Amino acid sequence: MATTETNILNRLYFVSGSLFVFALAVVFKLCSIQFIQGDAYRELAEKRTVKDFEIPANRGNVYSADGSLLATSIPKYDVGIDPVTSSNKNFETYIRPLCDSLEAFTGKSASSFQNKLRKARETDNQYVLLARDLSYSDFIRFREFPLLNLGAIRGGFVFSQKTKREHPMGRIAERSIGYEKIDENGYATRVGIDGAFGIKYLRGENGKRLKQKIGNGQWKPIADFNQIEPKDGYDVYTTIDVNIQDIAHHSLLGQLEKYEADHGCVVVMDVKTGEIKAISNLGRNKNGFYYERLNYAVGESHEPGSTFKVMAVMAALEDKVIDTSTIVDTKNGIKYFYGRTISDSHRGGYGKISAAKALEVSSNIGLATIIDDNYSSSPNKFLDKLNKWRLDQPLGVSIIGEGKPDIAKPGASNWSKNALPSMAYGYNLTLTPLQTLAFYNAIANNGELIKPRFIKAVKSFDKDIEVFEKEVLVDNICSDKTLLEIQDILKNIVIRGTGQRMYSETFSMAGKTGTARTDYANFEEWKKDKKYVSSFAGYFPADNPKYSCIVVIHEPSTEVGYYGADVSGPVFKRIAQKIYTDTPIIEEVQSLDFKNNIVNEDFGNYNDMANKYKQLMPYVVGMPAMDAIALLENLQVNVNVKLNGSGVVRKQSIDKHQKLKPNQTIVLEAS
Repeated sequence: MATTETNILNRLYFVSGSLFVFALAVVFKLCSIQFIQGDAYRELAEKRTVKDFEIPANRGNVYSADGSLLATSIPKYDVGIDPVTSSNKNFETYIRPLCDSLEAFTGKSASSFQNKLRKARETDNQYVLLARDLSYSDFIRFREFPLLNLGAIRGGFVFSQKTKREHPMGRIAERSIGYEKIDENGYATRVGIDGAFGIKYLRGENGKRLKQKIGNGQWKPIADFNQIEPKDGYDVYTTIDVNIQDIAHHSLLGQLEKYEADHGCVVVMDVKTGEIKAISNLGRNKNGFYYERLNYAVGESHEPGSTFKVMAVMAALEDKVIDTSTIVDTKNGIKYFYGRTISDSHRGGYGKISAAKALEVSSNIGLATIIDDNYSSSPNKFLDKLNKWRLDQPLGVSIIGEGKPDIAKPGASNWSKNALPSMAYGYNLTLTPLQTLAFYNAIANNGELIKPRFIKAVKSFDKDIEVFEKEVLVDNICSDKTLLEIQDILKNIVIRGTGQRMYSETFSMAGKTGTARTDYANFEEWKKDKKYVSSFAGYFPADNPKYSCIVVIHEPSTEVGYYGADVSGPVFKRIAQKIYTDTPIIEEVQSLDFKNNIVNEDFGNYNDMANKYKQLMPYVVGMPAMDAIALLENLQVNVNVKLNGSGVVRKQSIDKHQKLKPNQTIVLEAS
């Protein structure tokens, strides 16, 4: 019996001892937490319930040259309320007028809002969403509602702000204007002007605000002020002219649709300053619609084809191995170079022609012969000229993603005896459209090669932060003699050469057509599905040029057409015509000096009749649009002119001698 009692006592002592040791451990841990690790645990608890939130800075705007908005950040606000934080007195005083204001704003009943807020207060729900994606003006209106106007602490006002980047011009030049996107992992995608200047200028500096966790993943500001105020980004003023941009975009779009092309680009550049006035890059999606898919003009290197022949002839002229009258034999349109056939598009060939004529008619054989005869034994002499013109390196423009040129060199894998003859007419090397344009612009600018420029200035309100000036890359690309000769040839290409379909009596243009095969590595496959790149590069007017321009269209439907003069040339001409009309230059005055004896006679007859019958419609077809407008407005009618060209009336909506009504609208179509 005694043994049994002893065992029970021993167990009791053991249990009691264990509990005592456990109690000591608990006390020790509590003391440790309180006095040793207390600060760390308090800091951890505070981090989990209170923390800093970034307040995004307003991103700077992107403007056109005339101050039109191209890209801007629109703030959007989500507004809510913490119905628990306000006192009973404030809540009961203002709950009804608050719900009446919410009803007026949203259209939902005040009683439904009141029931929702009272239920949330009873259940200690510290966040109720009241409205989402408010504009700034609506946000200000919300902030003045009863109870909410007491602020975060006394009224429970809770809001969050986000920004959305918008392009007021829509998809026009969207890729060149660009954007900056950052995904959930922090990886950034930066495109165009917005992307290139985002970090340094547009982004600004974010602010900070202290918020407290109120459950269900919701946070509310602890105070009505920010710890660190956000600093808005600077504004960027581009060189883009919105009028020229609109002309370029729609001219390119129309031609892409007509020829069912894969993609294309157009760039318009101010000759004297290098400012890019318009840039459009359109690619086709799987549904056949065109949009700003990639910045082809800046980023896509490709074989330029015949637009490079100008560089080849200029190199030979500068080295004095030929002159413009040097005779070259183009045979009967087919010639063999090192076991390989080169042919001209003109069946039967051109025979023996001058070097100038070879460029005017874009003879592959003529250019290949000139370059091979004079540089085959010293190819580096030819390549040195290209290097001097910086054709072997990027232009260094501000937009991210500029493509790199590639010119074959002796010893490289793409070099052979046929390299030089191929390069002479634009193969075996790649350039970007912008690089080709910069060279043609130098020809128009009397030899001065300028870096294309997309940005005029960075500003904070009206204060200049940085101004971007013209940057000259090469002072003089060639002698005055070579320059005058090549300028004359480029004019003749439009007058009587491969670009003669573009010729216009009312204004002058100069430039070079280009047609290049693409994806031709497997020639047998290529013959089954022929693909071309059609281009035209040049400037206008031909004398004292104001703008240079390049148009490149990839893979037009061969069933419709593929030659540069047919596909890209009309885009160039349409742009030149519309800019010429909208941006007066000296020659435009001459084009309005329109003389037509029949029209003058009709005008005289009508003037006599109008003095008797002042309400009869005259016959204005054939008259300059400006004269027709002045004449009709004197009859107290409205005039709507659909202008597409030089401005001569081709059609009138009301037949002649019809009786007119006061304020009637007359539609004139001019071309």
